Amino acid sequence: MSITTESELIGMKKVSDIVAYTLKEMKNYVKPGMTTKELDDYGGSILKDFRANSAPFMTYKFPGWTCISVNNEFCHGIPSENKILREGDLINIDVSAELDGFWSDNGNSFVIGEDINQHQKLVDASKEILQKAINNIKGGVKIADIGHLMETEAKKKGYKVIKNLGGHGIGRSLHEQPDELLNYKNRFDQRRFKKNSVVAIETFISTTSSYTVELNDGWTMVGNKGGFMAQHEHTIVVTDGKPIILTEMNGVWN
Repeated sequence: MSITTESELIGMKKVSDIVAYTLKEMKNYVKPGMTTKELDDYGGSILKDFRANSAPFMTYKFPGWTCISVNNEFCHGIPSENKILREGDLINIDVSAELDGFWSDNGNSFVIGEDINQHQKLVDASKEILQKAINNIKGGVKIADIGHLMETEAKKKGYKVIKNLGGHGIGRSLHEQPDELLNYKNRFDQRRFKKNSVVAIETFISTTSSYTVELNDGWTMVGNKGGFMAQHEHTIVVTDGKPIILTEMNGVWN
């Protein structure tokens, strides 16, 4: 969407605060021995307290309130009573919701407890790349140039990017134009970021794979060559200068 009134900005800030708070609280709540279903139910209860609706459930009838992906799962992981979280797991929580006709989206990959499996370096790379990308976005900047920046930074750090996942426009629904805000330079993409537009910018930084494939459950995505992936995501408003980071409260850069 494009922000045209003060009330639209207030609506976007409100729902963005909710998804950011939910994500932050879920990160604080998680501990080894917990199931991903317990963690999801906790996140779902926070959304309910704010009268917000789970976006993946509302849009796609996703079997959970949030997407929780663990270790070799890259994204869209289904919360399960059978999936027990362990010390050193790499986990990604993606929280998106709707409130009063406004939609927002954010995500965070992190290590549970001690980094016994050496995932922190990948997590830090993803965070740093998201920060650098967002700091370079303003009205008139080519979308493909931000993708180029993301891939260049990933390669410098010894990682790959996932080429069939990307950020997206958001605001009046979960996925809007501009879609396919990719983590690499698509030389055929001549689009530019527009001032006042709302977009969800997300990283997909990988150790081994360049593409994701869907598992038989119809949701969970894993790497075509295995490995691990870290994702971080903020919903922002594009301006003439520094973007407004609507989901800043999630603390993913802390």
